[in-house]
Amino acid sequence: MSFLIAHDTIDREAARRMLEAPGCGACVLFEGWVRDHNEGRAVERLEYEVYEPLAIKEGNAIIAEARRRWAIGNALCIHRSGPLELTDLAVLVGVASAHRDEAFAAARFIIDEAKRRLPIWKKEFYSDGAVEWVNCRRCGHVHAEDAA
Repeated sequence: MSFLIAHDTIDREAARRMLEAPGCGACVLFEGWVRDHNEGRAVERLEYEVYEPLAIKEGNAIIAEARRRWAIGNALCIHRSGPLELTDLAVLVGVASAHRDEAFAAARFIIDEAKRRLPIWKKEFYSDGAVEWVNCRRCGHVHAEDAA
């Protein structure tokens, strides 16, 4: 299980192969793509800046937390760094487990915590020429079932 920073295209098939295990009957892959809009503004491209030493340490801690909470076989999270174009794969989360419920729950936890806790910053380039660092205000909210 690992958290990785990718400086080039994320290899989906290699990531899936990293998750394979004989005891796992379910695999959930979440892909976050670069889209052409954010909060009503047209986006042309974006760029991620990552403080890698802390991101890797905290990313691995998130995966370890998921492993303690759910019965999962393997898990990973790969996040891009640098410039990305529309439709590029920005983040991939994968979880394999014996059953789907654990895989879905753990994958959701990993992406939500990664967005909330990792030192990764996004700069968006808009079609009107503006450039802005953005913050995902909705990513850090607590789900009712997680607060209990």
